[in-house]
Amino acid sequence: MKTSAQGYRVAVVGASSLLGKELLNVLQERHFPFSSLVTFSDEEDEPELPILDLREGPPVSTLDENVTASTLDFAFIAARSRNMPSFLDPSLASQQGPLSCFVIDLSTAGPLREAAGPPFPQRRVCVPLLDRAFPVRETAEAGPGQVYIAARPATMVISGLLLRLGARFLLKSAVAHVFASASEVGSHGIEELQKQTVNLLSFQKIPRKVFGAQLAFNVLSRPCGTGASELLALENGLRFQLQEYLQGRVPLPALRLLQVPVFHSLAVSLFVETDQPVAPEKAGEALKGERIELRRHAQDSPTPVEVAGSDKILVDSVTADSDRPSGLWIWAVADNLRLAAVNAVEIAESLRPQM
Repeated sequence: MKTSAQGYRVAVVGASSLLGKELLNVLQERHFPFSSLVTFSDEEDEPELPILDLREGPPVSTLDENVTASTLDFAFIAARSRNMPSFLDPSLASQQGPLSCFVIDLSTAGPLREAAGPPFPQRRVCVPLLDRAFPVRETAEAGPGQVYIAARPATMVISGLLLRLGARFLLKSAVAHVFASASEVGSHGIEELQKQTVNLLSFQKIPRKVFGAQLAFNVLSRPCGTGASELLALENGLRFQLQEYLQGRVPLPALRLLQVPVFHSLAVSLFVETDQPVAPEKAGEALKGERIELRRHAQDSPTPVEVAGSDKILVDSVTADSDRPSGLWIWAVADNLRLAAVNAVEIAESLRPQM
């Protein structure tokens, strides 16, 4: 593989997706040393999004059908694509031998996750931000050819809060409500929410293809449109990732995902029960850490609007449950696209010394 001085050869699958575009932005902003950057995308399927202010990413090359694993150092999977390169397609890759590049999978339910055995040896879910503070025992030898699962933003937020609390207090149980924005379904979810909002205000019929119901000015506990499978995959993926990442270090939280009429962001309401009553102020002190900004009680509660474009996790002042002496409520918000992209690039940065 090439050295950082020469620059790395990078591929981004699903580059035209919302997450793919954010990933390209983060690669550029963090000055990731790439000498070539090739994208695989389905741009013809991506709708225009008049509400989102999506920045232009770095200049990239067009799809090169001759790209193979041996010509790459890193391959990011931001979304599943019809233009998936053959060496990343489980149905074809077994015919091409082991991978020779690092693969970082950010997708909601990436196809590599279900592949067992060669050519896709699996590794644990990765969150460099938390791995530095709460290291876990390695379960596989690091190196090219491994698939690194980049944790979903909700996994990062919930795990970060629980691990920080668990380092100071004994936790008995936890319940997490995840409020998913339209961007979790992709560009088509953003487009449908925008059209529903405009049409409702003008007393016109609303589209329901993606969510199967009215999402604008509403909350859905079980969408039934074409996006339902994406949300189900997201919820199941979160359960899988939390179990894999927490590894019994803290109680596995009961999880519920709700679809909310927000264009993009992530909000989590977390209830935690400790072994002994803990003062909310002490719990708040335990939550402080890298990339977490804790609000005081005198300040306004953080909202999804505030975190747009930021890689910080805003956490409201911890409150005690009035009926349960050992119960604590925590509210946290983050930019889901930004957090996911930054985490994926940090994984790649942590792998550079091994190349």
